[in-house]
This record gives sequence, structure tokens and C-alpha cells, in this order.
Amino acid sequence: MPVFPSQEWLTEYVDLINASKEYEEAASSWEGDLSYVFEREPDKKVPEDVWVWIDLWHGKCRDAKFGVAQEDGEKARFIIRAPYSRWKEVIRKELDPIKGMMQGKLKLKGDLPTIVRYVKAANELVNIAGTVPTKFVDES
Repeated sequence: MPVFPSQEWLTEYVDLINASKEYEEAASSWEGDLSYVFEREPDKKVPEDVWVWIDLWHGKCRDAKFGVAQEDGEKARFIIRAPYSRWKEVIRKELDPIKGMMQGKLKLKGDLPTIVRYVKAANELVNIAGTVPTKFVDES
């Protein structure tokens, strides 16, 4: 079972994105990359910020990189960042990501109206994340 966050978890996530007909339909006109930032929480076994970059294009994930340098991750069209424990809530479907952005629990750099226009696609990405068999790093 892949540990979150890790390259193994990301690989499983990408495979599930690319297998999802629901995501493909919801994001059929989406064009753009994004970075997820899992902010450090040393007490939760996440000693440094972890940057993940994914290239999403018309309902597929063309590429993904785990542990990218901050300066590379910041080039993404969108950046969504939050403490590790907040991401854990998103993956467990305890926090809706769009509501989290509106409430400032997830910080978005990029055009919020574009994200809102693709709310179904965003929700599919969260649903997919919730299906990855996951062992959280602070629970191991």
C-alpha cells in the first residue's frame, strides 16, 4: 500500500486518473498543469514541503513529478497548497477542495473562476485520490 506522500502514491494516482472515464469527461476541455504543495508538518513526519507537479490535458494526466524543486513547481498554471494534515482531510473526503479554497484552508495561486468552472473535474480528482489505497506517513 503506497504511503502518502510518495512517488509510489503519485504513480498510483496518475494511473487511476488516466483510467477514469468520469474524469476524462469532466475535464475534456481542461488544459493546464498544476502543482500540489504538501506543506511541512514535522510532528506528522513531513519535515519539508513536498512539491508535486502534474500535467493535465483534456481529461488525461500526461506527466507527473514528485519532489520537484519549488522554483519548478511555481511555474505551474495553478498551485494548490496546504499543510499535510489538510491534504489528508481532502483525500479522506472530509474536506471539499473547492470549499476549502473558498475558506482559505487550501491556498490557490491561479485563476479561481477557472477552477470553479471545472468543479466537477476537481471533484473527480479528489474522488480518484480517495480510491488510491493509502497509508499516511504519520500513521505508519
